[in-house]
Amino acid sequence: QAIVVGVKKGGTRAVLEFIRVHPDVRALGTEPHFFDRNYDRGLEWYRSLMPRTLDSQITVEKTPSYFVTKEAPRRIFNMSRDTKLIVVVRNPVTRAISDYTQTLSKKPDIPTFEGLSFRNRSLGLVDTSWNAIRIGMYAVHLESWLQYFPLSQIHFVSGEKLITDPAGEMGKVQDFLGIKRVITDKHFYFNKTKGFPCLKKSDSSGLPRCLGKSKGRTHVQIDPEVIDQLRDFYRPYNIKFYETVGQDFRWE
Repeated sequence: QAIVVGVKKGGTRAVLEFIRVHPDVRALGTEPHFFDRNYDRGLEWYRSLMPRTLDSQITVEKTPSYFVTKEAPRRIFNMSRDTKLIVVVRNPVTRAISDYTQTLSKKPDIPTFEGLSFRNRSLGLVDTSWNAIRIGMYAVHLESWLQYFPLSQIHFVSGEKLITDPAGEMGKVQDFLGIKRVITDKHFYFNKTKGFPCLKKSDSSGLPRCLGKSKGRTHVQIDPEVIDQLRDFYRPYNIKFYETVGQDFRWE
C-alpha cells in the first residue's frame, strides 16, 4: 500500500524503522529493488517477499533508487494506482557529500569529491551524469512520477526535520498513511554521539534501537567554495521543486 521510493542518503532507513513501530504497519526490512532491478521476476516473486499482514495493516517497503528510475512510476502504477509514495528529501549538497562518503568507505581509491562533481570546475560546469549529483535534482525526477500519480498521493519528508523533530515528521507520515498517530515524542531520544534521534526501547525487546554503524558517518571535508558552487547549481532545481510540491525545505 505504501512505498518509500527515495531518496538515497535522505533518511529512508530512519523513516522505515520509525514507521514499523506502528502496530498497523508491517514493513519489509531489506530493499527488494523490484521496480528497478528485479522487475522481470514478476509480481508473485515481489509479493512473496512481503510480510504477512492483517486486513487492517499497511504493507510498506523501501527502495530509495526507485525515485531516479525512469520505469518505476509506470511499473508501480501498473501494480496499483492507489499506492502511496513517500519521498525523503534532504539538502542536495549534503546528500551528495553523504553519498560520496558512503562510496568512499567501500572504495577508498575513488577520485576526489571535487573531481567527480565537475566537468570543468573553473567554468563551474557540474557533471550531472555523476549519480551523486543527479539524484539531488529532485524537480527533474519528480516529473516522471507526476505523469502517473497526483501530488496528493506523494508525501515528502524533510530529512533535516526528521533529525530535529522526528515525532513531528512521523506524525505527518502517519496522517498521510491514514493511520492513528501512535508514534509520538515518547518514542524518541536524541543520541548525541550519532547526532540523530533513536527509538526508545519497545516493551518487547528492551533495547533502544539506533540505526546501524554505517549511519551517521562523519562526512568528508569539502572545500567551501565547491559547496558554494554546488549550492548555486542546485538553487534553480530546488526552487522549482518547492514550487511543484508546495513546500519550502529551506535549503537556501
